[in-house]
This record gives sequence, structure tokens and C-alpha cells, in this order.
Amino acid sequence: MTKSALITGITGQDGSYLAELLLEKGYKVFGLRRRTSTPIMENIEHIKNEIEFIDGDLLDQGSLVQAVKKSNPDEVYNLAAQSFVATSWDQPGITGQATGVGVTNMLEAVRYIKPEAKFYQASSSEMFGKVMETPQRETTPFYPRSPYGVAKVYGHWITVNYRESFDMYACSGILFNHESPRRGVEFVTRKVTDAVARIKLGLQSELRMGNLDAKRDWGFAGDYVKAMWLMLQQDKPDDYVISTGETHTVEELVQIAFNHAGLNWRDYVVIDPRFVRPAEVDLLLGDCEKAKQNLGWKLEVGFEQLVQMMVDSDLEKLSFEKSKRIV
Repeated sequence: MTKSALITGITGQDGSYLAELLLEKGYKVFGLRRRTSTPIMENIEHIKNEIEFIDGDLLDQGSLVQAVKKSNPDEVYNLAAQSFVATSWDQPGITGQATGVGVTNMLEAVRYIKPEAKFYQASSSEMFGKVMETPQRETTPFYPRSPYGVAKVYGHWITVNYRESFDMYACSGILFNHESPRRGVEFVTRKVTDAVARIKLGLQSELRMGNLDAKRDWGFAGDYVKAMWLMLQQDKPDDYVISTGETHTVEELVQIAFNHAGLNWRDYVVIDPRFVRPAEVDLLLGDCEKAKQNLGWKLEVGFEQLVQMMVDSDLEKLSFEKSKRIV
């Protein structure tokens, strides 16, 4: 029989790649989306006719109950959140509601309507924050350093709580930074590659950055959604760190991006204190051995290839937009 899946956050980076993967595997895909005056469908424009959309919001319990009733899912992937760390400092309340309490609302809807459905929660490496050990693994204590990280810790532990209290198949993927050409420009990787493309095309003169020494474990989002799916195909639910096991500085990201466009980054990058976080997470490095061993998961796209892919995509997109303006 055809499996069905309900994805919250389907219009985002991860949601779009996951929807593609599930459609390829023959799933009936339902996508929860918030009603807005101008729907943002860029990431799923090419597959939107294959998806059945349901209006709803993580803060509205009734809409989630109706979404689960309508989709009758075998699998639920909760990817929706206020996911921009910097914004969580400006809007800590709504971040706590959507990114934290929203997980409870989704779990409750599943528990009441389709308790046998398998549930995936998008946890985050930002939960480790001021890291207690390096590399970080499933047993590493959390020490979040932002309202976003705190909210994700709540979402993670409430998922564990529902698994243990109600015998639900509920698991969390503790995903380290994962990027792609579909990443929003407010995130540092896309901010860099978009700026490089603009500078190369004469549309921008400089790139203002914060802490270039911060280190992250960056992978390709298309690889990471495969791990999400694999987690829900196991006999028993569990939590997994998904990462590359490699760390790179923001400066390395900048250098690779500018070099790929034939530019010297030092000629264009300006350090701006406005972009330094109130509490910085200096080093994130994941140990994904459990996922490799138990899930058979593996990486296919390396860091340099990822950055170059994003620069090429932004160059293509902006070149097309520039040509339209000239015409």
C-alpha cells in the first residue's frame, strides 16, 4: 500500500528536499502550511502539483488535529520552526512558542488521532551551544546559547517524553548545520554565496560579517533528509546525531566562496560588530557514527563542493535577474 506522510515546514529548505525524496519513493505527501497573503513556494514550485497542502499552524492545536485527520499519515515530519538563530534574540517569545511548544501541539495531535504514526522531530546542534565535549554525540549534555537553542531543547525532550510515556514511535534527528542553494539568505552560508554572486556581477561592493572564527560542521541538506527518512524505517525509535564529522571556520567558507568566483575575499569583507551574537557558539562538531552504523547513512556531498554549488546557483539566479532588468 502507498504510504502517506505529513510534513510541517514543507516550503522550507529541508521540507522541499524531503518532499522530493518521499515523492520519489512513491509516498502520498501532505504539506502543512501557514496561511499568508503571498505564499512562499519557491523551493517547491517544481513539485507543488504533486503535494496536497493543508492550512495550519503549530500554534493552533485544532488545525493540527484536522491536518492529521485529513492526511491520515504513516509518518509525520515536524520541520516547521522559527529557525533563524539571530531572530530568536529579537523574538524570543514567538520562538519559544513555535519552536518549542509547537512540538507538543503536533505530538498531541498525532497521539489523539493517529498514535501509531511514526513521528520525526527536527532537533538541532544549537542545543549543544557551549559544548561540554568535542565532538558532540547523542549523549553529550545540552547547553544552549540562544532562545532558539533553548526552544529546540524543549522540543527534543518533549519528543523523548512522549516516546517513553505513551509508547509512541517518536524520534529526533540532532542535525548539525546543513545548507543548500535553497537556504534562506538570512543564514550565513547563503548570505556569503549570495553576496559573492552580487559582487561578481557588480550588484554589490562589500560583504559585512561578524565572527569569522566561529566553527561549524556544515553538510548538504539533500543528504540530511535521507537520514530523517531512515530514522523512521527502523524497528525501534531512537535519536541520532547527523553531521559530517568535519569542522570549518566561517573564514574558510568565505574564502572558498570568493575563490570559486575568482575574487580575493580580503578585498570585499568588512567586519561589523552588529553581526556578532550576544552569546556566541564557537565550535560545533558532530559524531555521526551511530547513524552510520545503525541507519547505514552516508554523506555524498563534501564541504567545498557544497559551497561551490551554492555560489554557482546564486550566480545563475542573479545573472538571470540582471538580464531581465537590462532588457
